[in-house]
Amino acid sequence: MNTLFELLANTLPSGGDAGNPFEYLFGHVLPHQVGELFGFAVWNHQYFQVGAILLIFIAFAGVKNSVLSNGGGRVSRLLAGWVSWIRDDMVYPTLGKETGRKLLPLFLSLFFFIAFMNLFGLVPFGATATASVFVSSALAILTFLMMIFGGMLVQGPVKFWINLVPHGVPIWLWPLLFVLEVAGLVIKPFALTVRLTANMTGGHLVLLSFMGLAFYFGTNMGVGAGLGVTPVSLGMSLFVMIIEGFVALLQAYIFTLLSIIFVGSCLHPDH
Repeated sequence: MNTLFELLANTLPSGGDAGNPFEYLFGHVLPHQVGELFGFAVWNHQYFQVGAILLIFIAFAGVKNSVLSNGGGRVSRLLAGWVSWIRDDMVYPTLGKETGRKLLPLFLSLFFFIAFMNLFGLVPFGATATASVFVSSALAILTFLMMIFGGMLVQGPVKFWINLVPHGVPIWLWPLLFVLEVAGLVIKPFALTVRLTANMTGGHLVLLSFMGLAFYFGTNMGVGAGLGVTPVSLGMSLFVMIIEGFVALLQAYIFTLLSIIFVGSCLHPDH
């Protein structure tokens, strides 16, 4: 055990405090370059983004046949149930069946892509790509583009911007409300980014904090102190990890639901 504590201390980044293993543990939350491909930098989060996409194709490979044959394994039935729930309880009630059927593939992909990236962070040596503001903001920008261009396509390029301000507003108040509504359009994807990034980063920091307790006491107060704290450290880490599994799915649900609501408000402002 003493060797383990010393090994952790020796693997701290250059200039790090050997008595503070949290510096090393928290460093794994930040994205970092792991190599190059064709002259372009490759970051660790990119592996898990690609992995999430591949996992989607693998997981859903037999779902269609399972639904058509009214059979399949537990995983196929579970995923089919998730799809039905997202369609019937999230997409259709907000967008309607006609529009919802067209945009359902987008929101299904968004939900499972975020969910799998979140869950990858709970795998040993894994990383949560959505804890990176760059990944979360890219997903939010996708929602933002769908809001703007989708609204302009459905309502018309000019009418979309006019309809941002409620009808019947006094003409002298119209410019102020227009600026506020445009600002609201920008704030919505920003809120999506902050919510997803903060929740996934915060949860992992709490988990790593509990994991680092044993190493902190072991490196600063001796092996006995480290062994004494280890049961508490492992117990709390396991408890937080169970919660994080729930949070991973919850944040995918919230991001997708808010995206549906935001897009729906731009496509059908009267609703």
